[in-house]
Amino acid sequence: MTGSNPYGTAANHHVLSVLVQNRPGVLARVASLFARRGYNIFSLAVAPTEQEDYSRITIVVDLESATLEQMVKQLFKLVDVVRISELDPRNSVERELMVATVRSTPEQRGQIVELTNIFEGKILGVGPEALSVSLDGSPEKLNDFSELLRQYGIIESQRTGRVALPKLDRTARVRAVNQTKGKAS
Repeated sequence: MTGSNPYGTAANHHVLSVLVQNRPGVLARVASLFARRGYNIFSLAVAPTEQEDYSRITIVVDLESATLEQMVKQLFKLVDVVRISELDPRNSVERELMVATVRSTPEQRGQIVELTNIFEGKILGVGPEALSVSLDGSPEKLNDFSELLRQYGIIESQRTGRVALPKLDRTARVRAVNQTKGKAS
């Protein structure tokens, strides 16, 4: 992790995208598999996919590369697991949501609003001594925003955990469009 920021990306963090059947108890079985092996889950996000029978679990876990293969094998032993992909941050799109309450004197309020606007965030609430803000984006963007908010005093903050998908292969998409155009003419 970088500095004192608990959300930094360490070299030994692995992002796993696990497609599972959308059934009760699947998340508990996946999480308990990591717990039984003594691995700490750094981030976990789960939601249904475009197909209602499936959910995607995005897990960021701190594993040595030798044990990653073993963990993938163990995950595949779970009946409800359909597909597992390790997502390389350089070849994937990662997003998180952060909501924070920040101390704000009347004199500082404009600075915090301006900072939030620069990061394309939103002001969710204004109180006499605090502001509630939200920001979505890459984990690095949220890390940078959090670091700048610290000078004002973060009262509370919550992050959703990472969701990630592979980046689109632009060359394949261009080829597909060209092939379609060629057939139409």
